[in-house]
This record gives sequence, structure tokens and C-alpha cells, in this order.
Amino acid sequence: MIRTRETIVELEDATLAPYAQKSGESGGRRHPEPPHAFRTEYQRDRARIIHSRAFRRLEYKTQVFLNGTGDHLRTRLTHTIEVASLSRSMAQALGLNADLAEAIALAHDLGHPPFGHSGEEALNDRMTGHGGFDHNRQSLRILERIEKKYPGFDGLNLTMELLEGLQKHSGSYRVPQKSASGSAAAHPSPSLEAQVADIADEIAYYSHDLDDGLDSGLIQPEQLAELEIWRETQRDVKSRHPRIRGRELNAYVIRCLIDREVEDAIQTSDHAIAESRVTCVADVRQHPKPLIRYSDWLMSANRQLREFLYANLYFHPTVRTVNRNACDMLRKVFDAYLAKPDLLGDATATRISRDGLHRAVCDYLSGMTDRYLIQEYRRIAS
Repeated sequence: MIRTRETIVELEDATLAPYAQKSGESGGRRHPEPPHAFRTEYQRDRARIIHSRAFRRLEYKTQVFLNGTGDHLRTRLTHTIEVASLSRSMAQALGLNADLAEAIALAHDLGHPPFGHSGEEALNDRMTGHGGFDHNRQSLRILERIEKKYPGFDGLNLTMELLEGLQKHSGSYRVPQKSASGSAAAHPSPSLEAQVADIADEIAYYSHDLDDGLDSGLIQPEQLAELEIWRETQRDVKSRHPRIRGRELNAYVIRCLIDREVEDAIQTSDHAIAESRVTCVADVRQHPKPLIRYSDWLMSANRQLREFLYANLYFHPTVRTVNRNACDMLRKVFDAYLAKPDLLGDATATRISRDGLHRAVCDYLSGMTDRYLIQEYRRIAS
């Protein structure tokens, strides 16, 4: 039996929670397109993101450790896939639209430049007085302007709900509305699917940064004893598997820690949604604070975990030295492009006339992989 788009939309209406964002109720796309025979609007969004050039480049972009440092260390791509997996699982458990939550997760880091957050800081510094740089805004810029795959418009022409979901750090969420004035409505909160992708991002990087820190040797297992959530999870693992030791123990504790975070967020969020008495998507967007959340205890435990990671991993001398050297290269390449715009090539010339030299350089650099930027630095410096 062939399952058509209409069949899937009917299934969503029958099975999803009343406050879930259903694909049949999407606000549509900036440039109208005919519907697909077999895929919903959010399934089409997901496919467009996966097939984009920006998504493929995530494989060679830093998460914490410079790409190529170790075969088992995360890259920006593997982080993204982990976030998408958690988002889908959590959305399904809560009766939300898993396709939309997954698509938002797949797109959430497309705007990250080479060298992770250190690269973001370096680009923001160079863009002082020219609009700055933020990877969340850059993700939207990539999807709305920079990607070019369709003859009728720039960008990927994604749904309004997908674009809304990427504005998670902007404070106030604006969903483009189809109106005569072209105005956009402001909302205190985004969809629950966007909130799921946001918390899944946290859960993923807490766990895999711990895993990578242990795997790299920059974090020692004994240090983790100061973390309440690690102690409790490890105690539970040892009670059930008393013979487990060493790396196998650490890996399984992290696996159980992820389960614990996900289960806590699902249970707490379900309770918060019930207490809020939201009955539709409009109610969710007008709610004064996020409804997808951790319990108070886990929020406190995660705050302690985050402080530990900053002190012992992100600001570790080994990581900081590598990132500092890499960002010095980024700044020098940026300055070289400003001095000699012809180094950018013909394809970027139209961007310079449209967006200005600084923004065109920023767009070009932020799209680079770690290794390509290093190659450019060597080419320019030679």
C-alpha cells in the first residue's frame, strides 16, 4: 500500500498531541511550491537540509577537538546526528511532530564556522562594526540566502516553522506570516518541537564532550567524582553490573547518563505541559517560558557539569592552544581577503556588491571546513 502525503497528514491529525505542530497546518514557504505526493512539508525540509552542501561540510568542522585529531572524536556532523536522534525520540514520546523536531536539529549548527566556538569568536571580532557574527543567525542566512539549488529563489525555501525553530537563542521568536503588510508576529516561545531540539542539543554535547574528554585523556575518570550526576549514575551502573571496569564502565555510564537526561526531560516536560493547560500551537507560542525542560535537580546537576567541562575541557591548555593557533590563521586569512578581494574568486564578487565586502568575506570563511581554511592560510602565506 502506498502511503501518500494526505495519508500521513491524516495520521498526524489522529495521533499527535493537540499542541503539536502538524504539517498540514504549516504556515507554508516564502516561495509557494506545489505539495509533494508522498512527503509532508517537514519531511521535505529534512531532505533539503541533508542534501545541502553546508550539511556535508559539517563532517570536517570542529566540535571541541580540531578535525582529524582522533578517529573517534566527534565532529560537528556527528554531534548534529546525535542531536537529531535525541530530538526524534523525545518528540515521539511527547506526541509531538518528530519530523519537524528532527529537521530543526539537523539544521541547528549549519552556521558554525571552522574551529568551533573559538572560530565564532574570532569572526565576531573581525565583524565588529559590520553586524557581528553569530552561528545561529548564520544558519538562517545559509538556509535563506547562501545555499543555491533552485532556479527560482535563493536558499532552500524551508517552512516557516523550521526557520522559526532555528531562532532559539534570539530571545523573541518571529514567525513570518503571510499577510498583506508582510509583517511578522512576535511570540515569547517557539514550538515545542523547536524546544525539544534545543534541549536535545544540550544533552548531546554534555554527554559526548565528556566522552571525548575521557577518550582524549584530557579528563581523568577520578575527576568526575566531583560531579553529583556522574557519581549517582556510576553507582547505579555498578550496582547492576558489578564486574564492569575501566573504559567499558565509563562508556556505559555515559550511555546511562543520556538515558537519564532524556527520561527526566520527557517526564518533566509532560508535567509542565499538563500544568500549563495549553491546547494548541498558538497557546504554546504565547506561553511566557519554555515548556520543554529538566527537573530542578537535573538543571542544577547540569549546571555543575557545564562548569566542570569549561574548567577541565574547553579551557584546557591543550585545547586552548590548538584553538588559539587555528583562530590566528582564521584572522589572517580574513584580513588577506579584505586586502585582496580577488582572492575570493568570481563566485563571491556578486556577494560583495550585494552584501558588502566584510559580510561576503565572513560568509565565505564561515562556510569553510577546518582543513580548507588551513590550506587557504598556507596558500596565502606562501
